[in-house]
Amino acid sequence: MKGKLVLVGAGPGDVGLITCAGLRWIERAEVIVYDYLVNPSLLSWAKPDAELIMTGKHGGGPRVSQSEILRILLAQVQAGRIVVRLKGGDPFLFGRGGEELEAAVRAGIDVEVVPGVSSALAVPAYAGIPLTHREISSSVAIATGYEYPDKPDLVVPWEHLGHHGQTLVLLMTQRQLRMNVERLLLAGRSPDTPVAVIQWGTRARQRTVVGTLANIAQLVEQARLAPPVVAVVGDVVQLRERLAWFERKPLFGRSLVITRPRPEAERLAASFGELGAEAIVFPTIAIAPPESYAHLDAALAQPEDFDWVVFTSANGVRAFMERLCVIKQDVRRWHRARIAAIGSETARVAQTFGLVVDVVAQEFRAESLADSLGAQGVAGKRILLPRAAGARQVLPERLRSLGAQVVEAEAYRSVLPAAPNSFFVAQALSRGEIDLVIFTSSSTVHHFVQLIRDQQGVALERLPAACIGPVTAGTARGYGFDVQVEAKQFTAEALVRAVLEHFSTQKKGGVSRGIP
Repeated sequence: MKGKLVLVGAGPGDVGLITCAGLRWIERAEVIVYDYLVNPSLLSWAKPDAELIMTGKHGGGPRVSQSEILRILLAQVQAGRIVVRLKGGDPFLFGRGGEELEAAVRAGIDVEVVPGVSSALAVPAYAGIPLTHREISSSVAIATGYEYPDKPDLVVPWEHLGHHGQTLVLLMTQRQLRMNVERLLLAGRSPDTPVAVIQWGTRARQRTVVGTLANIAQLVEQARLAPPVVAVVGDVVQLRERLAWFERKPLFGRSLVITRPRPEAERLAASFGELGAEAIVFPTIAIAPPESYAHLDAALAQPEDFDWVVFTSANGVRAFMERLCVIKQDVRRWHRARIAAIGSETARVAQTFGLVVDVVAQEFRAESLADSLGAQGVAGKRILLPRAAGARQVLPERLRSLGAQVVEAEAYRSVLPAAPNSFFVAQALSRGEIDLVIFTSSSTVHHFVQLIRDQQGVALERLPAACIGPVTAGTARGYGFDVQVEAKQFTAEALVRAVLEHFSTQKKGGVSRGIP
């Protein structure tokens, strides 16, 4: 099988800024060779069996030499594998992507390049600094702010970067910031020229220090900013005071872990992202078929025997309808049965299939649904309960105590998924960088504990959590989580509102984050 090397720009950090093409290649890759600046959330899109290889600097730690990186890339491709070289920002802007592509072409390797959103453009934008403005600046220069001391000749034309009115963006400048300021002053820039230095731009950890060429180096040192940073030099920096849109979002600076299955997690992460939070998609459950369809198929073959079909989750609705399609049964045969659902979200999904829900439990718990059905009079009625394997027995036992005949049918399983980014989530938790872990079912809690505590060795006691429903909250508390948010209504929208209200209240009295 022929291998291939794809250079993919991962963007500046916000996962929403990855290109569609870049995401498709991450999903297809058999090997991903990535830099430490890449947001590890992107790795959650990798195939379960993809090999993940970290290269480059480890946040200021040991360096993997460029020659070793080239050796890894060529060896993996020549072994017939699809290799994605995932690089922060754009691969051809100070990312040595040109060197890596040259080596691949010389070796006769099939190559492709997916450009990325450069931090030179995105980071100032997230800091509220337009690089050009009709009344302020009509040109932009982008330069490296770090050159290796052993380089024989300086290649940055500092003498040409002192042009007044031109915006200058310096990447990788933190370690040589004081020297670079001196060079700009010698080149003719005024000491009063505004400067902004932005750390971890577009991420929850974004911090911005603003000053002038005369004092910016001292201010950055006092603020203890560390790489990665981007510096913007020029009068456009003055616009930041009015245009700093990102940092004014209500959940700016908050980092959340979303544990729902991927499709639902992506939607929930988007809702939090619109409010300024960095939402790490970390699915702790995957939906799998039941070990056997025997019980479900036997029930589906006799629709006239049932008075009720009771759904306890949106996944149960989907599994029921999908199985009807597989066995080629007309849903109209179920016209006799009435339908009940736990919570408005489950009812909404049922309605998307054209099902009319007769009873909706207002609380997201089996006890509430049993009470609602009891009010309808279920004695002597035959009820089909298609749901997850291993679900709680509270609902069928309650219904049977009311005189109903309950047929339980395993429609799907909640299984432990491959979690390529579990190591990075564990690291973030250990460093206290996570404000809340979001749980939407007891299964998400159980599996999170397996992935993070049991497999990664991270203690979870007192870890802040947000939960949908009292059952999920109870499960989380049983493991020692500090449940700080519990949505009163059991929908994703209500959970977002509850988290927003929680942090709005916290701002007034101070916050704590991560594991105390």
